Amino acid sequence: MELRKALIAGMFAVSGAAVAAQPATTAQPRRTPAPEVLLPAPAPAPIVAPPAPTTKSGAPVIGIPEVQPLPVNEPVMAWPVADARALLAVIDTIESEGLFSKDYQPEALRAAIAAGPGQALDAVASKSFAWLAEDLRDGRTPMESRVQWFAVDPDQDVTPTTGLMTKALATHNVAGTLAELAPTHPDYQALKAALATTPRADTATRSKIRINMDRWRWLRRDLGEIYLIANVPEYQLRLMKANHQLVKTFRTVVGKPGRTATPQLAEEVKAVVFNPTWTVPQSIVVGEGLGASLMRAPRKGYKVTRNSDGSLTVVQQPGPSNSLGVIKIDMPNPHAIYLHDTPAKQYFNQPIRAESHGCIRTQNALVLGMTMAIMGADMPQEQLVANATSGKYTKVPMTRTFPVYISYFTMGQDTGMTGRVVSYADIYRRDAPVLASFAKARELKTTQRISSEPVIQLDNPL
Repeated sequence: MELRKALIAGMFAVSGAAVAAQPATTAQPRRTPAPEVLLPAPAPAPIVAPPAPTTKSGAPVIGIPEVQPLPVNEPVMAWPVADARALLAVIDTIESEGLFSKDYQPEALRAAIAAGPGQALDAVASKSFAWLAEDLRDGRTPMESRVQWFAVDPDQDVTPTTGLMTKALATHNVAGTLAELAPTHPDYQALKAALATTPRADTATRSKIRINMDRWRWLRRDLGEIYLIANVPEYQLRLMKANHQLVKTFRTVVGKPGRTATPQLAEEVKAVVFNPTWTVPQSIVVGEGLGASLMRAPRKGYKVTRNSDGSLTVVQQPGPSNSLGVIKIDMPNPHAIYLHDTPAKQYFNQPIRAESHGCIRTQNALVLGMTMAIMGADMPQEQLVANATSGKYTKVPMTRTFPVYISYFTMGQDTGMTGRVVSYADIYRRDAPVLASFAKARELKTTQRISSEPVIQLDNPL
């Protein structure tokens, strides 16, 4: 026990130093600064689409959004010729941002400018500006082409199109207003630079760059001062701090392709659970016969309860063989996805790590969980070590939460964020629908905020 405590204390010291260190790749053990230095004020809660109605049966599908999305209302304002010319100049060079000039009717705008001020110019310029602002802010890809995308982007509420157009015309700074919408993450900038240097004849590479540039626009522009971002095809989780500086990376095991593929989410770390229990899904309790088997021959580490309706609930108790390992990082969401430790650590050595039933197994999860707990709950190291070594279920709620993004990028900077752009296997084949949408005419935006696919509860770390 004393040896285990010493090992945990050592891991925690490394964790705290990594967060405090300035250069992301040269973190050295040092005294952990007070949490107040590290943490921003809590971000305002994003405006989220209403939850889908739910039902539960076996491995549950809990619903499809029933509200029919509506077309967005786009403003029409009076456009001076000079501002319209500035807009046309942006459109003519917008391919540098991975978008398509033809989507924003440059020829119609050019003709309207030549005809002079009036209703025709107002209508064309307003439409072109609105469409361009929407695509820079929210992404060009329509929702039906964003497979299993459930990360709600609040940017359209923070910077609505009407306000953007009003600002652009009031300041006569169309280009500057639109430039403020581009993602700020270094990966986006690296992709933009790669697009600029990729020959036009290399259409496959240019298309892949465009796909992943657009995916950055699907996320909120302000990711937070400290946040976690997991890239599923990369099998990596990154802990980031102010101005997108990399603190530490963690290898991950993600969902297998198919029904248990890991969905894309934008949630918040609300708690860290030491020595978690695991409520076994009914798909295993009933579907695989575990409940009946345990009733016949009880097994150490499992608690079986017969409910009033005759069904069985099976809970795996804390311990070294628990499927969640020694720590769970809780980020409540309808999909029952979370980050967690695992006793099956051999999988982290595999180059291809799509092996789970949806949840994200995280290497060195104890280090990450302790880091979250000290920063988010102001918990002293001694108490964290005591929690980890107690063998008892202990839930530590966050008094300050952290954003966590489960993303899907098939191209981006390498793990160390050195600026070198690399490709990742499209393990869930999610590039093709985005690319197909690029080949079609740009669609009208609607009020839909997430995928309309079923929400499947994947509370199964196996």
